[in-house]
Amino acid sequence: MTHPQATVASPRLRVLVARAAFPDVLARLKDVADVDDTPDDRIETPEGLRLRMRDKHGAFITNSERIDTALLEACPALRVVSTMTVGVDHIDLAACASRGVIVTHTPDVLTETTADLGFGLLLAAARQMADAERYLRAGRWNRWRYDLFAGRDVHGSTLGIIGMGRIGQAIARRAALGFGMQVLYHNRSRLPDAIEQALGAQHRSLDALLTQSHHVLLALPYTPSARHLIGAAELARMQPGATLVNVARGGIVDEIALADALERGHLGAAGLDVFDGEPAVNARLLTAPRVVLTPHIASASIPTRRAMVQLAVDNLCAVLQGQPPLTPVAF
Repeated sequence: MTHPQATVASPRLRVLVARAAFPDVLARLKDVADVDDTPDDRIETPEGLRLRMRDKHGAFITNSERIDTALLEACPALRVVSTMTVGVDHIDLAACASRGVIVTHTPDVLTETTADLGFGLLLAAARQMADAERYLRAGRWNRWRYDLFAGRDVHGSTLGIIGMGRIGQAIARRAALGFGMQVLYHNRSRLPDAIEQALGAQHRSLDALLTQSHHVLLALPYTPSARHLIGAAELARMQPGATLVNVARGGIVDEIALADALERGHLGAAGLDVFDGEPAVNARLLTAPRVVLTPHIASASIPTRRAMVQLAVDNLCAVLQGQPPLTPVAF
């Protein structure tokens, strides 16, 4: 007598959601996998992350999770890492490539929001808004004075942008069209003539940009060669009273040299949204004059953050369902 062969159910895929995000957007993951989420938004130690990820096929991460060789060796089932960031300096791409792990990120959806904050930092720093607000809140404002928090003009001045990708170009549009600024830029490769003309932007060497700009804004990707690209020598080349704004990565600026330049008065002001070793912030920056500090919030609008989570989820679901990712990172 023969018996019908029992059907063996395919094992469910497993996904780690390493940080809290919008629950309604994350809910889609439960349609394709068993989800180990983190509603309390705790940040795992490297060992804790390895333990939670060791049997997972996919992972939703942010820039607080380091994906390195040690983690990958402990997670042989891992197929895809989807980071809710544009930058991927927290991921060892070579190690992922050697193990066939797909890495995805979230470009494009945060461009305009990041450009808004970058230009906001430029305005706030150049016009000394943060120092002025603290002065007022401390009850120290008791009279008008001709030079009270007299900063530098933004309109009609020269803005030098280092890194002319999507975000750099979005800032250039705001500068040229909205504030009548002359825009200079330095980039790994020169933009096509048509884009330069549309933006009213002129290419310069790094040295020329630093010496010719009233304000310098960093919007370049972080790479090992970019570490401390702006150090003591570069700050000294900037015009006296110039403004430096960083919405790229903290390690691009030598923060000790920056604090020195602010305290000596050579640099007029700085606006920083990113820090070397964040969320820790160098104590020198906390006490330096004429500096505006924000906690890595360039993309922090509700529509943009939702779009970032949605894209990260869509990438993860696509790969786990055997489809190509929407925005893979090129190895």
